[in-house]
Amino acid sequence: MKSIFLAVAAIGASLLVTAQQKQPIYLDLSKPIEERVENALSLMAAEEKVSLCYAQSKFSSKGVPRLGIPEVWTDDGPHGIREEVLWDEWGGANWTNDSCTAFPALTCLSATFNPKLSLLYGTSIGEEARYRNKTVLLGPGVNIYRTPLNGRNFEYLGEDPYLSSRMVVPYIQGVQSIGVAACVKHFALNNQEAWRGHINVDLSDRALNEIYLPAFKAAVQEAKVWSIMGAYNQFRGRHCCHNDLLLNKILKGDWKFDGVVISDWGGVHDTDQAVNNGLDLEMGTYTDGLTTKGKFPYSDYYLANPFLKGIKEGKYDITLLDDKSRRILRLIFRTTMSPNRPFGRFVSPQHSEAALRIAQEGIVLLKNEQQFFPVPAGQYKKIAVIGENATRSLVIGGGSSSLKVAYEQSPLEGLTAKYGKDHIVYSLGYASGPAVYGREEPSKLNADSLIAAAMDVAKHADIVFFIGGLNKNHFQDCEGGDRQSLSLPFGQDKLIDALLKVNKNTAVVLLSGNAVSMPWVNKVPAIIQGWYLGAEAGNALADVISGEVNPSGKLPFSFPKKLEDNAAHFYGKISYPGDSVNQYYKEDILVGYRWFDTKKIAPQFSFGFGLSYTSFDLGPLSTDRLTYSKDDVIRVKFTLKNTGSRYGAEVAQLYVNDPICTVPRPVKELKAFEKVFLQPGETKTVELDVKVADFAFYDEGKKDWNIEAGDFMLQMGNSSGNISQKIKIVVK
Repeated sequence: MKSIFLAVAAIGASLLVTAQQKQPIYLDLSKPIEERVENALSLMAAEEKVSLCYAQSKFSSKGVPRLGIPEVWTDDGPHGIREEVLWDEWGGANWTNDSCTAFPALTCLSATFNPKLSLLYGTSIGEEARYRNKTVLLGPGVNIYRTPLNGRNFEYLGEDPYLSSRMVVPYIQGVQSIGVAACVKHFALNNQEAWRGHINVDLSDRALNEIYLPAFKAAVQEAKVWSIMGAYNQFRGRHCCHNDLLLNKILKGDWKFDGVVISDWGGVHDTDQAVNNGLDLEMGTYTDGLTTKGKFPYSDYYLANPFLKGIKEGKYDITLLDDKSRRILRLIFRTTMSPNRPFGRFVSPQHSEAALRIAQEGIVLLKNEQQFFPVPAGQYKKIAVIGENATRSLVIGGGSSSLKVAYEQSPLEGLTAKYGKDHIVYSLGYASGPAVYGREEPSKLNADSLIAAAMDVAKHADIVFFIGGLNKNHFQDCEGGDRQSLSLPFGQDKLIDALLKVNKNTAVVLLSGNAVSMPWVNKVPAIIQGWYLGAEAGNALADVISGEVNPSGKLPFSFPKKLEDNAAHFYGKISYPGDSVNQYYKEDILVGYRWFDTKKIAPQFSFGFGLSYTSFDLGPLSTDRLTYSKDDVIRVKFTLKNTGSRYGAEVAQLYVNDPICTVPRPVKELKAFEKVFLQPGETKTVELDVKVADFAFYDEGKKDWNIEAGDFMLQMGNSSGNISQKIKIVVK
């Protein structure tokens, strides 16, 4: 018996050694990723390589089961992990364990002007994605705020390419530190929802490189993002999901991107272009069937059987297939098959705290006459809260960013908890319809009756908080359609005027992801821009309104007084929204504050603007010297003092002007900022490093960046509209 046992043991040991010798390198987690990728690729048949390149369900694509390489699972969105949907349908799967934490919208994050919070945001949402076993988080979005009518502006980081760049990098680093790939989107020029599926955008190379590409470039070269999503629209006659200039020449050529280009859902239109023009993974193209069923099954996708057929017939070079497969394998080995992938966590107290901090710091105080705010508890006996947005869910709707959440505290709930239910009285005031994707659903309530009831409540209150703005309905802040007007919807302007007639002590709190017109701006004593604040909306707003938190947010985009003042609208319909076929960005590089400042048009509120409950003094600006070469770094120094009585934060903003140049340049461009927290009476010396190379403009003649020697003016202030310090330097 003993001899039999020893013989069996010897055979087992021999088989184990043989198995170890034959174990593929790609499973050896100690090997470098590139070695593992090449080994896996060498073991795959053409059919397996092609199967990596297209979807198998609404949100997943195949792995290689024979080799133990897992599927890729993607998930919306940038503000929270979307609920699970059915395999082949958009409807929810009705799971009971997929209710996520709702984080503030990215406009709110950008308004913090705090990259440390961006890192916290990315890490937190990355943990939630990891807990749900997602490979790719479909965000963040960095498309430029070109028009306040764009339905998806709330998902993006504002109008300035520098601010967007500085905020997107730590977000991506946070997500990917958890072993989940960020997917920065929508590359590129998806700056409106009107005709987004086909509108052909035309603009100068200079505007492309100076305004619309920098945040994507920072995502690739600084954050090392692992995936990018193509845009729906066309650029110079080619759809962006298979655009040779954008994907092959710029992204993979100039920027050396080594990740995966993923199509937007339904953004692919042609096999030849998809194969040759830089797309790697095709998702969601108009399918209505499973793998082999339906009118357009997944197997008939442009990068599916048509691609495989072209490979076998020699129509497509096998190196194109290998490159796509290599990138997808690299993504899998960086995420699901990474030996260092940490665990996630879901709807944790830490995530609630992160959502609260971001919301608090993003809230912007726009107007505060006679110190209307803060309103401490106990100051008034009766506080009227009026407006639908005080109670409406603002995480539902909006398109692909719609969330199923574990909880959402409304502004009314937050204010009631802060001031006590005996001191709060609520009236709806106005009403919108339900959030239905793709169409408007009007409210069935009578608008005049709602106004009358609200006026009665306001008349008997000591103070009124009107909480309105936009919502996630179609033609509001919503994917699939742009806003129809700059005005507040649902009769809110009329309601505000009515409230002021019975109670002058009325403040306006706007919850939105876009600028709105304000015909009542000079009548109300105080205005707060509150964004979509996520799960902790009520707590965050109540903390700021009561004064427990000092507001420190700054506008990430300009508020125009009227729509015609906005650069995209100044030139008429051919500039926005186009003629349904073509569109020309006639304002060129003059987007946002660049337009307002250069054209001397006064905005309603400037980019970078935001008030505080305390006051600050920005001391003299100095540099380490006054003359620099083009490769130098400028050390900028200044002091900042809290001259008020409250702890708070100010954002010092450094802008640069090139007064004499061979091409037109804006009056100012943001090149550095720093958020500084100070106790009352405290002074800090702040130093910023600014690269002279960042002063360059894109020279269309040279097809490269260019810095012309001469004088440059450094300008420091606390908004684009309030410059208090200037210093001239010389670049040799």
